[in-house]
Amino acid sequence: MIITSLLDTDLYKFTMMQVVLHHFPAASVEYRFHCRTRDINLVPYIDEIKEQIGLLCRLRFSDDELYYLRQLRFIKSDFVDFLSLFELQEKYICIRPSTQTDGTIEIVVHGPWLHTILFEIPVLAIVNEVYFRNTQRAPAYNEGRARLIDKMSMLGAKPNYADCKIADYGTRRRFSKQWHEEVVLALMRQLGKQFSGTSNVYYAMKYGLTPLGTMAHEYLQACQALGTRLRDSQIFGFEVWSKEYRGDLGIALSDVYGMTAFLRDFDMYFCKLFDGARHDSGDPFKWGERLLEHYEINRCDPHTKILVFSDALDIPKVLQLYERFRGRCQLAFGVGTNLTNDLGYIPLQIVMKIVRCNGQPVAKFSDSPGKNMCNNPAYIAYLQQVFEIDSQPDRAKQA
Repeated sequence: MIITSLLDTDLYKFTMMQVVLHHFPAASVEYRFHCRTRDINLVPYIDEIKEQIGLLCRLRFSDDELYYLRQLRFIKSDFVDFLSLFELQEKYICIRPSTQTDGTIEIVVHGPWLHTILFEIPVLAIVNEVYFRNTQRAPAYNEGRARLIDKMSMLGAKPNYADCKIADYGTRRRFSKQWHEEVVLALMRQLGKQFSGTSNVYYAMKYGLTPLGTMAHEYLQACQALGTRLRDSQIFGFEVWSKEYRGDLGIALSDVYGMTAFLRDFDMYFCKLFDGARHDSGDPFKWGERLLEHYEINRCDPHTKILVFSDALDIPKVLQLYERFRGRCQLAFGVGTNLTNDLGYIPLQIVMKIVRCNGQPVAKFSDSPGKNMCNNPAYIAYLQQVFEIDSQPDRAKQA
């Protein structure tokens, strides 16, 4: 059994789920799976994936898990009461071979947002582990350990790196649950205070780590169909988040419509209200410079703000970003696949994105066009027009 706890997921699934319970309990959504890695045949593993998802749907939150969630300062008691009754239901998920491309599979989740939001991360972890345990039957764990030691050594290579802290963001694309846990334990032992925590709630509970995360793309995407006009959907999302958490969990995601559109909406009010922002696409150095300049223009001291970097990081890039921005702001780094799936094999670049909400198409249009995912070209064109995305100079250079 690959997933043995419903806490074996990213924290932001729970923080978003609480917002859904309190503000959008009737919303319905559709998620779709996509493998960005070419020439990967997942069809032979469909039955095994289905079996594991069936086991996932039998899980319930234990009393100890509910108690742990109840102790988190931003989790409200009625949400924990709801989780005590919660279960994932197989009727909301469908897995089948693709009818369009040989060797690919379709995974579609469709149903109430409140009852489907917890599928994404464990389903991706299941697909990864099923694939790798079938294709790598004698895993190169010693190679993975050697690579991990090198990474940890880089972080301790200079005395002035002592304040450079990393977190584990690697649940969805991990090689296996076993390897993920070994990586977390090694980071705890070797890095000490340089290991700031994990997005994985299960390991945070088990090992007394800080659980990390706020919002994901799906939240701001869904806001495109939740009652406000499209142009105001990003502002609406930030306002609802602020109303729910009252200043807590104050890291805003910046790339659902690209950085230029984000900065237009992230005015002085939000600059002062939110603790910082998270980078997840495009050039991280340009992003950081633009955000720091934006804070200064809006009369916010950048030294008081947090820049969170989380896009395809490895340790050399972490150190480059740290050297560029240290002393100018507060910094946080979330490293995912490069920690939890670096044993010498090509990791799967798999995602499971929300594509519809309340029957309407939704999309993100980030600063890395390869990350965009929408099956409705007309809606993409409309989104570009509404948010003036075509006029963004960075995007023009990437086209």
